[in-house]
Amino acid sequence: MKPEPGIRPSEALQHVRYEIRGRLARRALELERQGYEIISLNIGNPSAFGFRTPETMRLAMIENLGQAEGYCHQKGIFPAREAVVMQQQERGVAGVTAEEVFIGNGVSELIDLTLRALLSDGDEVLVPSPDYPLWTAAVTLNRGRAVHYPCHPAQGFVPDPAEIARLITPRTRALVIINPNNPTGAVYPRAVLEALARLAERHGLVVFSDEIYDQMTYEGAEFVPMATLVHDTLCATLSGLSKVYRACGYRAGWAAFSGRVHAAADYLSALELLASLRLCSNVSAQWAVQTALGGHQSIRELIAPGGRLYESRAVILDAVARSPFLTLAGVSFNVPYRNHFRITNLPDAQTLREVFSRIGELLGAYASGERRGDGAPAGNVVNAESRFK
Repeated sequence: MKPEPGIRPSEALQHVRYEIRGRLARRALELERQGYEIISLNIGNPSAFGFRTPETMRLAMIENLGQAEGYCHQKGIFPAREAVVMQQQERGVAGVTAEEVFIGNGVSELIDLTLRALLSDGDEVLVPSPDYPLWTAAVTLNRGRAVHYPCHPAQGFVPDPAEIARLITPRTRALVIINPNNPTGAVYPRAVLEALARLAERHGLVVFSDEIYDQMTYEGAEFVPMATLVHDTLCATLSGLSKVYRACGYRAGWAAFSGRVHAAADYLSALELLASLRLCSNVSAQWAVQTALGGHQSIRELIAPGGRLYESRAVILDAVARSPFLTLAGVSFNVPYRNHFRITNLPDAQTLREVFSRIGELLGAYASGERRGDGAPAGNVVNAESRFK
């Protein structure tokens, strides 16, 4: 009997990586099914660590369920889009109306749609390294080529505009900026962002500014919205409810376009066509957007001294400083080095102390040359594909 031929996957996936849910995460799940206690730190999922979406957002969804049973406009409901406009205006971004705002099923969907509407075969997109791997994957899957500009650890993971300039070719179409950065946590200085804005304007590049962590900064770091600096080219600001509002499962994000919008009419029409083909994004979650952006910003208490995220971050920094083995931020995120790691700070401080105790014990065993005969964990383990933010 002949063996059944396998079904070949798309060749486009050969260079697509997403280690956050990759081989190590699958191995951790296998161990969990065998009865081992796993502390999974690979995904920034607030709900898994006891965080709740603000009550006002849940109520907004419940009260509007009757209006969420049918399709809405392909760009999203007007109250949600107008709330994004108001936020942009409050931040000093001029010229944005609801017509320039697209609501999507999270920022992830919008990354795919905005790139798909822009790229043709071989077009290049400048992507930071380390990067959130979806950006590189989306460029690749949409027939483009991701050109990685380095954000060197020695420079605090802040990019050098002059270094980026040397990577621009006639095929370069866009510049991706992730600020505050995932996975490194770097918050880019205003002077660097201004230089990047002028660089994009000189070369006519579309700026994609991923600002999903916009309100999550520490120790006086200043977040500067990219759209306040970009004027003479198109700028897309991408954000959503997942992180600041602890609503990952709602799948509600937005892309707000500013700058030279009048010169991008054909591109925005193409983007609307793609939005129309998927009919609309999750309607019920859109009703939480206005309440989220216009209501009490509870994230401020969480990141302030004494707040849970602040204290968890402090434990991570202290544990890393004390460890003879660890350095901070980013592995497998389209970088050439493999001597960094990434961990979420969503667990409470006590859990994180246990995490670093386990990591230290394991690394100490490796450093001393100890080996386990069967390769299986000797006890409780940590999913070490983790992240620092």
